[in-house]
Amino acid sequence: MVNSNYSALPLTSTAIELQSSQPPPHPKSGASTNGHAKLTKQDSFLGEVDDDDAATNAGEHDSLPLIGDDGPSGPPEGSGVYGAVFNLATSIIGAGIMALPATMKVLGVAVGLVSILVMGLLSEVTIELLVRFAVRCRALSYGELVHRALGRPASVVAQLCIVVNNAGILVVYLIIIGDVMSGSLKHMGVMDQLVGHGEWDNRRLLILFVLVVFLAPLCALEKIDSLSLSSAASVGLAVVFVAVSCMIAAVKLVEGKLAAPRMGPDFSSKAAILDLLVVIPIMTNAYICHFNVQPIYNELKEKTPQNMYNVGRISTVLCVVVYALTAISGYLLFGDDTESDVLTNFDKDLGIKFSTALNYIVRIGYIVHLVLVFPVVHFSLRQTVDSLVFGELAPHSRKRMLSLTVVLLALIYLGSTMIPNIWMAFKFTGATTGLALGFMFPALVALRLDKEGECLGRGERLLSVGMLGLAIVVSVVGVVGNVYSLRSKSE
Repeated sequence: MVNSNYSALPLTSTAIELQSSQPPPHPKSGASTNGHAKLTKQDSFLGEVDDDDAATNAGEHDSLPLIGDDGPSGPPEGSGVYGAVFNLATSIIGAGIMALPATMKVLGVAVGLVSILVMGLLSEVTIELLVRFAVRCRALSYGELVHRALGRPASVVAQLCIVVNNAGILVVYLIIIGDVMSGSLKHMGVMDQLVGHGEWDNRRLLILFVLVVFLAPLCALEKIDSLSLSSAASVGLAVVFVAVSCMIAAVKLVEGKLAAPRMGPDFSSKAAILDLLVVIPIMTNAYICHFNVQPIYNELKEKTPQNMYNVGRISTVLCVVVYALTAISGYLLFGDDTESDVLTNFDKDLGIKFSTALNYIVRIGYIVHLVLVFPVVHFSLRQTVDSLVFGELAPHSRKRMLSLTVVLLALIYLGSTMIPNIWMAFKFTGATTGLALGFMFPALVALRLDKEGECLGRGERLLSVGMLGLAIVVSVVGVVGNVYSLRSKSE
């Protein structure tokens, strides 16, 4: 059964207000008199905090659970740190990785690598902000944290962003599955190469088959920790994809078959400049996992902020390495011919031994990865829609959950038949919902709650203001660039 404590909006019953069967700690033990946990120096990712008593209370709130019924030890059937790492990394490493070689083509190797690293660091900062303030507010979810900091209208906007962002990501997954397996006008599909032409040439039919046979049963699971094993397998498949891509690039580099890559951005054409305006929002999408932070925290066996910090840090390091290697190897292999979905480039002879077998390993392996990632993203989408439509106090219903799953999968399938390619989808979600969920709302929450409890150090406060301002600028520029690009194509 789904953990009934989870909700995308705040619960107001007195049972939830109590949070724990244990008596509240005395103010001297690290909890403030208003019921909030005191955030201490060790919780500051810049190592500073304005509270003069931080040193004497260091780490005492670390045992405070995000939700109370299970206590600090968490649910007995919950996941460990590494299981949580697999779940969080899986929700990060998805379709966004396939667009990174194309972003490298736009930015160049040097600028692209710096951008991947900076975006990863900023994403980790925002994850830690969410955990810290969720503990302080006893928030059960992303939506509830936004509600308590910014009010109900803001929480509804945040949840709508989650719905649009996650639905967009899942649509992209189906587009990739269809393009790779069924093929397109420019590229041969895996099925055509394996068994020749047939019913699988019908892209819509093939996507529907994968959706019904493979994705629907996984999406019907009710708890995110039930997906730990499939998440571990999906991360492993992503690593296999990166390893094979790097190996191919290394062999061709040694044989002198690779052209020298461009190190900086391309300003040679109007189209290249337009791509520069939208490439950062696209890269932003590659790190968006913030809506899954609270559900993953809630199901830890040992629910402490420090454990979740470790989950976020390990996941971020893993993703930065995987992203950097994928972006560089993909761009080195295909250069200016790199497609927005680099998987479609692996349909031709790579110019090395065992080229055909390696092509199949890369494409089929990553399709399986997407199949395993799909239900993790769908989980938070379903929870959010359930709260928006039926209310946060609606009792759990297995029938309602299954009905929502069917409706959502049907709508996602329809979206995959109407959107032409993943670059188009990422441009708009990255410039709007991606930036909002990953940077704007976490910064706003931190600044708002800092006013009440003075939990941020000066450096952290400045960083939060900077992230908020930068996210707004990038969002505006990205949206304008997208609109202008569409108008140029229509003309």
